[in-house]
Amino acid sequence: MVRPHLLLHPQREPVAPRLSATLLLLRDGPDGLEVLMTRRSATASFVPGVHVFPGGAVDPEDATCHDIAQRRPGQDDAALTHAVAAIRESFEELGVLLARHPDGRAANAQDILAMDRRAPFAEQCRARGLTLPADEVFLLARWITTRDNPKRFNTFFLVARMPPDQEPVADEAEQFEPIWIRPADALTRHQAGNLAMIFPTVRTLQWLAKQTDAEAVLAACASEEPLWSVCPRPGQVKGKRQHFMDHDLPFGELALVSPDGQIVPDLDWQHERPVRLLAHLQRLTAPNPGMMTGPGTNTYLVGGPDTGWLVVDPGPDDAGHIARIAAATGGDVRLIVCTHSHTDHSPGARPLQALCPGRPPVLGLASRDTALPAWAFTPDRELADGEQLVLEGGGHRHTLRVVHTPGHAANHLCLALEEDGLLFSGDHVLNGSTTVVGLPDGDMSAYIDSLDTLHALCGALGLNFILPAHGHVMADAPGAIARLKAHRLAREARVLEAMRAQPEGGPDKWVPMAYADTPEALWPVARRSLMAHVARIETLGLHR
Repeated sequence: MVRPHLLLHPQREPVAPRLSATLLLLRDGPDGLEVLMTRRSATASFVPGVHVFPGGAVDPEDATCHDIAQRRPGQDDAALTHAVAAIRESFEELGVLLARHPDGRAANAQDILAMDRRAPFAEQCRARGLTLPADEVFLLARWITTRDNPKRFNTFFLVARMPPDQEPVADEAEQFEPIWIRPADALTRHQAGNLAMIFPTVRTLQWLAKQTDAEAVLAACASEEPLWSVCPRPGQVKGKRQHFMDHDLPFGELALVSPDGQIVPDLDWQHERPVRLLAHLQRLTAPNPGMMTGPGTNTYLVGGPDTGWLVVDPGPDDAGHIARIAAATGGDVRLIVCTHSHTDHSPGARPLQALCPGRPPVLGLASRDTALPAWAFTPDRELADGEQLVLEGGGHRHTLRVVHTPGHAANHLCLALEEDGLLFSGDHVLNGSTTVVGLPDGDMSAYIDSLDTLHALCGALGLNFILPAHGHVMADAPGAIARLKAHRLAREARVLEAMRAQPEGGPDKWVPMAYADTPEALWPVARRSLMAHVARIETLGLHR
């Protein structure tokens, strides 16, 4: 966990979110799946004037209605309460009544006309002998309002079929102008600026747009767990505020820089100045963007005026980039560490060393005999696996543990900042892509073993964030590493399948089969990792 005094801003406790439920009423129209939406009042205290799904806060009385609610196996009391709340809100706001008579008949227009939408809902249902089909209401997702909002909700997004022979009628107080609309059409109108919606609604519609019909949606929601559960985080992109979910690339960086969400960091990539991530941590991205480097190689600056600086991956031999590193540190660099010797990571080490008055040592692992000539690298001193590098001064201490992680390159290493749970992953773990493992300097078995090493280290040191050499900071370090390993093994299974299907085919036949989900323009690069998988498969004897 990051030491609180090193966060960029004092933290505050976000407003506690209020429990709420919303219901996506679905039907199959002539052109595909449709969902019921409605416009909120222009004077509403929360997101006025936008189009939403019916719903609202969960009332205490909703938990007292279980006696008239039908429950499916596995649907616990909390889920039942959320379903009841969604059914009640749909009736109060749009006059849609999900209810059944004792003989199984669905509630109809006469039942709706006989009931008062402003009177207690459960009492009226009991008086008419109606039960609530909560067993036909399924959980889709859980959305929590952003941490910086003064009014917050913990909202369960539920789905159900629209009852037969009913038409929505807005209450003309909270909701107006109900419409049936295809998710794709709603998104198109939103893009055009004539259907205002908030981020959770947009993201939910994006998921719905991929579904064929109501049955497909209900089948996808058959589990009692949400398909996603997230509190989005805001960030600035090209001067505009955007929201990001936990699987979006910038999410981890937003969580690191502003845990309580009160500031909205700038996410634009630039190369002119360092980006402050923590009080003792800056990132300066080299001006070498490309297919293999993404936005560029990240140089990390750890330390401060009291401790001096440790530079991780000085990057390519780019005079402007090296000068900016020297300027950001005031030349007080104590240590220069290269995670490996590839040309976008280590060549800047010697020029930076020459610019610094203290002539800081260049540390890392020397390139091996398997490396290409362009990757030749000899540090002033080789680092040992498990060694600790310490910056100390003015009451501050930063301890970086060295972890040998061969795989992408034979001389690859990572660094763990022990006091703050940060992992500098070099090219071993990237944000937005998977690293290339190319023979002979790369080794797929070593790569996967190194992932296991890093995963174990996450537990031992409490590592929470990954700072990759390319891309934004990543959150949930152990989860990210586990998912990366699963992805690699799944890819290996596809390579093995291709090898068995075309035993005489060779890489030119295997790449299109194993990487069918990858753009063809990337197949030459994918071929290198495929060959590393093939070598591992053959060594393990899996292809026999």
